[in-house]
Amino acid sequence: MLLYRSVQFPSLQISILSSIFPSILTMLSLFAHLSLTPSSRPDNPTHNPKLHSNPTHLRKDPILTRQQNEFDLAGKNYSGAGASPEEERSSIPDGLRRELMPEHVAVIMDGNRRWARMRGLPSGSGYEAGIRAFRVLVELCCKWGIRVLTVFAFSSDNWVRPKMEVDFLMNLFEKGIKAELDNFMREDIKVSIIGDPSKLPTSLQRLIARVEKNTKHNTGLHLVVAVNYSGKYDIVQACQSIAQKVKDGLIEPEEINESSIEQELETNCAEYPYPDLLIRTSGELRVSNFFLWQLAYTELFFSKSHWPDFGEADFVEALVSFQQRQRRYGGYK
Repeated sequence: MLLYRSVQFPSLQISILSSIFPSILTMLSLFAHLSLTPSSRPDNPTHNPKLHSNPTHLRKDPILTRQQNEFDLAGKNYSGAGASPEEERSSIPDGLRRELMPEHVAVIMDGNRRWARMRGLPSGSGYEAGIRAFRVLVELCCKWGIRVLTVFAFSSDNWVRPKMEVDFLMNLFEKGIKAELDNFMREDIKVSIIGDPSKLPTSLQRLIARVEKNTKHNTGLHLVVAVNYSGKYDIVQACQSIAQKVKDGLIEPEEINESSIEQELETNCAEYPYPDLLIRTSGELRVSNFFLWQLAYTELFFSKSHWPDFGEADFVEALVSFQQRQRRYGGYK
């Protein structure tokens, strides 16, 4: 289990990701909320501290009813009972062209607490609802041929949170990774965790190294989780690495160029290191110290939906918008 988990999810009989992430998704949904900038967080970080909720409240909400229909928690195939994995992989919604799909999608999952407050629910209900949205997104990325999915999980700016809360999150993160390692292997998911590990608990650092080592040869979806990450940090650490090479006499200062920096960025772990499309939910129009170098030519899509409301229709809308754009990279087309 992982972050603020208050329900036990049944075994899922769904294609592609039938059993993965019953717990780590909780962490991702919560960490997505934590990645908010100070201006978008409540004035009091301990506001509404009731993090656990009764799952019956979620089932009464019409949005969650829709999500459960899309992603049947009772064990039927996702988005179409009876469809084989091959049929689901070949299916694609009208209006989308597979050859124009982005290779790399990055997501800032925003609005979990606001979603809960709007419904008079404790904040934990928003995190639980966000789990379903994340699971649907991962499933769709696999079905539609998207190669890399990056989620901004825990920002390096989030250490201003109360120590007790951060310690609790790190502890649950570690437990969840341990529980899900077998699922990563079974579903052929490659996992990379980027960010500064130095502030993470030592046991968590060892576990991260283990999960990356065990999944590095998997060839399915590449899931990149940014933990204790910021765009500024990534550029700084890249410059430090280059400076060390200069000091060691491996390169000359005049040899440093854009390619030199790009090779040192942490996203170099991915076959497609730069997002083609960045999605941010909840109507916020900023990147919040995320991929500052990598977003140079990324197409941006800002959804007004809070993260728990973000479903297949919203993702299709973002992809249709992306496929209708002309990416000129400074030239003419």
